[in-house]
This record gives sequence, structure tokens and C-alpha cells, in this order.
Amino acid sequence: MKIFDEFYESANSENAQKMSAYMKNNFPFLGIKSPKRRDISKDFLKSIKGPDIDWEFIEKAWNKSEREFQYLALDYLKSNKKYLQVQDIPKLKELALQKSWWDSIDIFDRIIGDIVLRNPEQDKLMLEWSKDSNFWLRRLAIDHQLTRKEKTKPDLLGQIIKNNLNQTEFFINKAIGWSLRDYSKTNPEWVTNFIKENRAGLSPLSIREGSKYI
Repeated sequence: MKIFDEFYESANSENAQKMSAYMKNNFPFLGIKSPKRRDISKDFLKSIKGPDIDWEFIEKAWNKSEREFQYLALDYLKSNKKYLQVQDIPKLKELALQKSWWDSIDIFDRIIGDIVLRNPEQDKLMLEWSKDSNFWLRRLAIDHQLTRKEKTKPDLLGQIIKNNLNQTEFFINKAIGWSLRDYSKTNPEWVTNFIKENRAGLSPLSIREGSKYI
């Protein structure tokens, strides 16, 4: 595809080494920083925007080694999230569990969270994911309500976090802290009480992050 060629042509080996190191060398990079990536891809993303999700393009991007191609697929999904439906969740889950790291999971949580917001019967799926053996899926469930503000369901948030108390996994405890911190901007009293009632099971990291604005 032409967009893939344009990415390869924009590679920067010096940037690539730094970007890969930042991601703990989990993925190779082309070395295209986010502003330039968005500039290169904006016309392409506009050209394929619409109700028919191009899963073939997403799969091709996901199968490429360099991380910028996964970012391209995620940019596409973000720009078309209003067209994504419940039946797309299994495909999104499959992608999320491939090449998993915080940078992709923290975008999938918003994409899937938007579907769940529009389809509240899927709350039960988030509860299921919050108990999954894969901690990346649990992180996604914990943070799927981020930025909802008044639309946040505190009972759902609370139960998902309770399903992840007494954890040693950094990425889970960080996610708990972020979810509490984000909701504290809308409902500080609820977050204050939740931390007080569940302090024994919350990690110091979760408490510190969750208490930042209260």
C-alpha cells in the first residue's frame, strides 16, 4: 500500500533506536514521531473514513513489525470508532491481545469503552474481562470508562477495581490509580470513600495516583 511505502520512506534510524528503547525494546520502530506520523497519514485516513471498517487494512498494518504501523491502524480505528459495533469487539480483543503493551492497550480501552457506552448490556463483558488471566485485558477493563465524567458508572468501576485488589502487577495498579484519578475530577467524594474503604487492598501506587486531585 502507498501509505506503507510513505512510512518506510520517512524512517529515521536515530529516532527508531530511542523510540524502541522507550518501549523497553519490545518492538522495532521506523523512527517516525507522532506529529509527523499523523501528518503523513491524515489524507489517507480521510480517504478511507466511513461506516465500512477496513479490517483487511487493519490486519496488514498489525502484521507489520514496526510499531508505527500498529499506531496507524489505531489512528484509523479511533477516527472511525462511532461506526464500531458490539459484533466488532471480538476482533478488537484479538488485536489488543497481539503485540500488547500499554501504548496500544490505552487506546483500545477508549475504542472499546465507546462501544460499551453505547451498548450498556456490555458492562457485563467488562466485568468478565476484569477477572481475566491476561492482565492487559484486565487493564483495558479497568480503564474503559476513562474521560466519561458524569457518564461514569461508579458501581461498575468499583466492582472492576475490587476484582483487581491485592495485585503486584505494575500495569494493573497504575491503571487502577488512573481510573480513580480521572473519576475524582468528577466525583471526588466517591473516590475518597472508595480509597478509604479499600485501602488495605490497594497498592501505594494506586492510592497515590488516585489521590492526586483530592
